Amino acid sequence: MNIRKHTRPGSIETDITLRQKKRIIILGATSAIAEHCARLWAQDSQADLVLLARDAGRAERIAADLRVRGQHSTVEVVPAGFVEPGEIETVVAAVWGPGVDVVLIAHGMLPDQQACERDLDACNTALTVNAISPVLCAEAFAKRMAQQGHGTLAVIGSVAGDRGRKSNYVYGAAKGLVERYMQGLRHRFAGTDIKIVLIKPGPTDTPMTAHLKSAGAKLAPVEQVAQQIVAGIRRGQQVVYTPGKWRLIMLIIQHLPPFVFNKLNI
Repeated sequence: MNIRKHTRPGSIETDITLRQKKRIIILGATSAIAEHCARLWAQDSQADLVLLARDAGRAERIAADLRVRGQHSTVEVVPAGFVEPGEIETVVAAVWGPGVDVVLIAHGMLPDQQACERDLDACNTALTVNAISPVLCAEAFAKRMAQQGHGTLAVIGSVAGDRGRKSNYVYGAAKGLVERYMQGLRHRFAGTDIKIVLIKPGPTDTPMTAHLKSAGAKLAPVEQVAQQIVAGIRRGQQVVYTPGKWRLIMLIIQHLPPFVFNKLNI
C-alpha cells in the first residue's frame, strides 16, 4: 500500500493517495511489445513490475528507463531461462508473492520457415520457444493463481495460429498449440476471478520483424499494439486481436474453402 501524507490544505501534499500497487510480472520483458506494455503500466499507474528476461543486461537498461517514466512504480529484474521445466518452476516460485495482479508471458521468436523445413533442430527450437515454453510458464503461474483465487494471466500468441499457411506453418502450429492451451485454461477457470487473456498481434513493427519491414510489409506500430494489449488485459478480454482488423481478416482466412485457400501464396 502506497500512502502519501499531507500537511496543509491546498498544497500538493493534501492529495492523499491510498492506492494498492498492481504487481505485474512480465516474462520476455526485453521484447519490444512487452517493453512498451511495461511503459504504459509504469506511467499510468503505480505498479510493482517484475521483469523476467534471459538477457539481464538489456533488461536492466529497460528497467532504468521505466523507473524514470514511472516515478511511483518499482521495477525489479530477474534473470531467467524459459525452456527447462525445473528452471521455470524455480524462477516462478522465486518471483511469486501475495497479490500478483497480472502475469504477461511475452517471449518468443519468429523462425525462418525454410530453415525449419531443412533442419529439424531449427524446427525443434521454434516449437519449443513459441509453444512448449509459454505453456509450461503459464501452467507454473496458473497453479499459483488458482491458490490465490484471482488475477489475470495473459499470453501473447499470434494471428498465425488461426490457420496453417505455407509461409510460416511451423510458427503457426506453435501458436495454434498456445491457443488450444489457453482455451482449456479459460475453461478451467470459468466462473472464477481468474481471467485468461490470449493476445493475437498481427505483424508488428519490432526488431523481430525488421526483415519484413525491409521487404515492404505494412506493420502495426508497436505503441498501438501495446496500448490495445494493456486495455484488453485491464478488461479481462478473452481474446485480443491487435490491431482489431485482424479479427475480421483471420475470420475470412479461416473460412476460405481449401480449393480457394490452396491457390493463395500466403
